[in-house]
Amino acid sequence: MFTHQALFADRSEAGRRLAERLLRFKEAQPVVLALPRGGVPVAYEVARALAAPLDLVLVRKIGAPFQPELAVGAVVDGGRAETVVNEEVVRELQVPESYLADESARQLDEIERRRRLYFAGRTRAAVAGRTAIVVDDGIATGATMEAALRATRRAGPQRLVLATPVAPPDTIERLRPQADEVVCLAMPRLFGAIGAFYDDFRQLSDEEVVDLLRSGKGSAAASS
Repeated sequence: MFTHQALFADRSEAGRRLAERLLRFKEAQPVVLALPRGGVPVAYEVARALAAPLDLVLVRKIGAPFQPELAVGAVVDGGRAETVVNEEVVRELQVPESYLADESARQLDEIERRRRLYFAGRTRAAVAGRTAIVVDDGIATGATMEAALRATRRAGPQRLVLATPVAPPDTIERLRPQADEVVCLAMPRLFGAIGAFYDDFRQLSDEEVVDLLRSGKGSAAASS
């Protein structure tokens, strides 16, 4: 059993520190895409620093049976539903295909619920031909981020950047081929749970996500 020293006070601080590493993209007029919910306050700070529009990639983790925090895969709906499976974890836990199919369908239902809630009356940010920066509050196995990157790549960005405050080095190496560039502030070898690297890692509500998206509208309009 090991414990981590927290690296960030909260997601907002992590976002400000991540933004410092991403300022070089400001002149490219990028679009910032968050993985909800936890990635939104991180991405909000990045979008504000870069005067960039803030939008979302709707992706959901498929948790392992009896271990919902452990990702066996992820499903993303970027116009075409796609499931990414962590084959190593699936083999180790002997996860049946029927479970993956049922969970994929359940998570797609949740994605649709979030789409109706988060995007009501909102114009989506254009991705095609732009630098797209995909942001989450941390990455563990990488299945969710891989699905998000694949969906974003299908949207036709000129350049695709993965940005996160913390992730294990082996996960980052596995994800590098999916992005044109990776920015990660910390890559501890002993990892465990993402929340251990934050003093405050409380779950966000849907209302907080909507408020952050609404607050980001000003910078989105100014840069589009």
